[in-house]
Amino acid sequence: MTNPLYDRLFGRHAGAETPFMILPDERVITHDAFLKMAARTAHAMAALGLVPGDRLAVQIGKTPEALAVYAACAQAGVIFLPLNMAYTGAEIDYFVENSGAKLVLCDEKKRAGLTDVAQRNGARLETLNADGSGSFTDLARGLPEVYPTVARSEDDLAAFLYTSGTTGRSKGAMLTQGNLLNNAEVLAAHWRFTNEDVLLHQLPIFHTHGLFVATNVCLVAGCAMRFYPGFDAEALIRDMPKATALMGVPTFYTRLLDDARFTQDLTRGMRLFISGSAPLLAETHVEFEKRTGHRILERYGMTETNMNTSNPYDGERRAGTVGLPLPGVEVKVCDPKTGARLNVGEIGVLEVRGPNVFKGYWQMAEKTREELREDGFFITGDLAMMDPDGYVTIVGRNKDLIISGGYNIYPKEIELLLDEAEGVLESAVVGVPHPDLGETPVGVLVAKAGAVLDTDAILRGLGESLARFKQPRALVVVAELPRNTMGKVQKNMLRDAYKTMFA
Repeated sequence: MTNPLYDRLFGRHAGAETPFMILPDERVITHDAFLKMAARTAHAMAALGLVPGDRLAVQIGKTPEALAVYAACAQAGVIFLPLNMAYTGAEIDYFVENSGAKLVLCDEKKRAGLTDVAQRNGARLETLNADGSGSFTDLARGLPEVYPTVARSEDDLAAFLYTSGTTGRSKGAMLTQGNLLNNAEVLAAHWRFTNEDVLLHQLPIFHTHGLFVATNVCLVAGCAMRFYPGFDAEALIRDMPKATALMGVPTFYTRLLDDARFTQDLTRGMRLFISGSAPLLAETHVEFEKRTGHRILERYGMTETNMNTSNPYDGERRAGTVGLPLPGVEVKVCDPKTGARLNVGEIGVLEVRGPNVFKGYWQMAEKTREELREDGFFITGDLAMMDPDGYVTIVGRNKDLIISGGYNIYPKEIELLLDEAEGVLESAVVGVPHPDLGETPVGVLVAKAGAVLDTDAILRGLGESLARFKQPRALVVVAELPRNTMGKVQKNMLRDAYKTMFA
């Protein structure tokens, strides 16, 4: 038996002296050198007692050594569990306990706070630091550079990714080898990646976007990636003439547009800019194309599914939409109560089915049954609509739906109008408790640089376009919207901040 994920992403590059990772200091790590690093890592894992099916949790910085842990897990049949560097010790305690992780890797700076966590859960704790040093690195040093690849099937688990947990305990999405491999191969083909590409890789690798999309696509294509520890607009400006593609979140593109050096001439050698993880403002689309001549390609994915839809590589990339279903993926918009398929143009909950859809939630059989239908369709919880051409538009999360006085209100409809108001940079609309209506919409606004917002005038303007029950009861101006590490607005924090506004 083979090991599909390792064989087709990593193993096929054995002996290849082609560049895989180009670091900020221009040091190059070849495909073969990376595989040898991964083999030493796998031997170190085995020396610590890990066997196929065990879980390995990592809360470490973005380094070549960190990425080698992922490759080693694939080769050794160990389930990889990447964790956000911002998580607290209490959160890590839950993830380690829930997953049953046998080994935890952390930065030395976090060791003191995680020692009790590891001991309490019977896990081994080792360190791997941002400069590549650490107790785990010491253990791997000098070990063999060839590791006997463990036999796996496409149905075997490859990774756990925990959801953000904004509506309860985080859920561990179980992703199989087949889930990850299929999505990588589909995306590489759909976005036309070849071994001639060079990807600017500034995304974190504890998240599906940077790990299972950006990295896996490069491995499938056999291309190089310029690998940075984090977002650095200056480095993007410096290195863009030496690259062909960028995958980013909306913040990447707004920061680039703030720099006068970001011009059509700078981007002349680029063929593709991809955005995801959070909605991209239509204004950013327009300004980006005007400045560079490139049209950003937006796509849509989830922790549980990786990528589901994408605007086309060849064809119309429609601002405000996340494009069409990827090859092999089925999508439908359904009534959230009955599950019945809705008509074109109607808003409902998006459901997806395909080889990219996860196996279920770890140790949460009931939650799995609630969200993963017997026929394979996953209920995403995202509210969406589909136009006659099949393009999907995400209008919000089902949990963000506001029901005021018995009427359904979709925040996205209001946000689009608020974003067009004079002086508004961006907005978020949330439902807050109301004594008469149950809940009512409140708009939270961020002003453009130097602008002073006239909230009364903005509210009057909304009255020309929205029914009275949809109009926000109040508008609040803030310096910035709360976001997670991937740039997604944290509406749960806004609901909490303004929950007593009408009490």
